[in-house]
Amino acid sequence: MSVPELNLQADPIELTAALVDIESVSHDEATIADAVETALRTQTGLEVERFGNRIVARTDHGKASRVILAGHLDTVPINDNLPSRRTVTDDEGDVLHGCGTVDMKSGLAVFLHLVATLDDPAHDLTLIAYDCEEIAAEHNGLGFIERERPQWLAGDVAILGEPTGGLIEAGCQGTMRVRLTATGNRAHTARAWMGDNAIHKLGHAMTTLAAYQPRRVDIDGCEYREGLSAVAVTGGVAGNVVPDAASMDVNFRFAPDRTEEQAFAHVQEVFADDLADGTLTAEITDSAPGALPGLSHPAAAALVDAADGRFRAKYGWTDVARFSSLGIPAVNLGPGDPSLAHRQDERVPVEQITQVTDLLRAYLAG
Repeated sequence: MSVPELNLQADPIELTAALVDIESVSHDEATIADAVETALRTQTGLEVERFGNRIVARTDHGKASRVILAGHLDTVPINDNLPSRRTVTDDEGDVLHGCGTVDMKSGLAVFLHLVATLDDPAHDLTLIAYDCEEIAAEHNGLGFIERERPQWLAGDVAILGEPTGGLIEAGCQGTMRVRLTATGNRAHTARAWMGDNAIHKLGHAMTTLAAYQPRRVDIDGCEYREGLSAVAVTGGVAGNVVPDAASMDVNFRFAPDRTEEQAFAHVQEVFADDLADGTLTAEITDSAPGALPGLSHPAAAALVDAADGRFRAKYGWTDVARFSSLGIPAVNLGPGDPSLAHRQDERVPVEQITQVTDLLRAYLAG
C-alpha cells in the first residue's frame, strides 16, 4: 500500500482533513505514522526518528529553551463518520466533520504545519506524534517513550494538542478508581434470614456518596473542581440467592495539589465508618496523578501572554501529567470542543484551527 501524501505547508485546515481521512484507530496507526514520518523527513532542519508508531522531529538551533509539541495519532473506532466533510451553516459557520477532527487531528495538524513552516523560531522545537492514547494506559505511546526514549522528552515546556476550544487549559486533575468490597453469606432467598446480604452492606456507602460535597481549589489562577462518583456496582449470582459478595467502583477526580497517596487517604476518610468496622474493604484498581499548572514558569507564562491571558483549569486527565512528573510545565491547547470528542457527529469549527495556529505561531516566533 502506498503511503498517503501529506503537505505540511498547506493550510492547517486542509492538513487536518487529510489526517482525518487516514483511518488510525488505536493499534492501527502504522499508515498515518508512515505518512507523518515521510512528510517530516522532506523538511529541512529537522532531525527525525521513529520508534514503533512513535515519531519525533527536532530542531537544533542552539536556542535557550525548547518547546515540546505532542499529539496522538490514534482515534476511537470509526462510527460511520469518514471520510471528512465540510459544511457551512448559519448556526455553526464553516465546520469540518469527521472522526478525529476534535480529538485530536486538528491539533496535530497545527503542530505539523508550524514545525514545517517556522523559519527561525525563538525556541528549539520537539514534535512528538505517538500512538494508542485513546485506550488503556499500558499501551500509551508516550509512556513507552518515557520508559525507552526519555531523551525525546527533554524540554522547558510542553503543549499537548488536546481539544480545548482554543483556550489554554493548564495542568490536569488526577484520576483514581477505588473498589469498595463487601462480603456476606449465601442463602436461599426463601430463607433470607439465614444469609448475610453483601449488596445491602453497600447502602451506607451509597448514602455517603450522595451527600458528598466536592472540594474546589484555586492553583495558579485555575479552579479545579473535584468529584467522587460511583461508576459501577456488581454482586449477586442468581435471582434466588442472597449474595455473599458485592462491590462498588468509585472514581475520584482529584485536584493536582493532592498526590495519589493523599487522594487514596481522602477516599478512605470519606468511607471511614464502613472501613473501620470491617463492613467494606478498599483497594485501588487504577490511578494516575494530576499535573500542576506550572504557569509561573517563564516559558509557560510567555504562552499565557500570547493567549492574551486567557486560560482555565483542565478537569479531565491528559498526558500533561507525564510531563509534569518530569518537572516540565505542560498545558493543553487545541481546536475543538472536547464535549464533541468521540461522538458520531464529531466536528470542529475551522476558524478555531486558524486561531490556534496564529496563537502558537506568535508564541513560537517570540
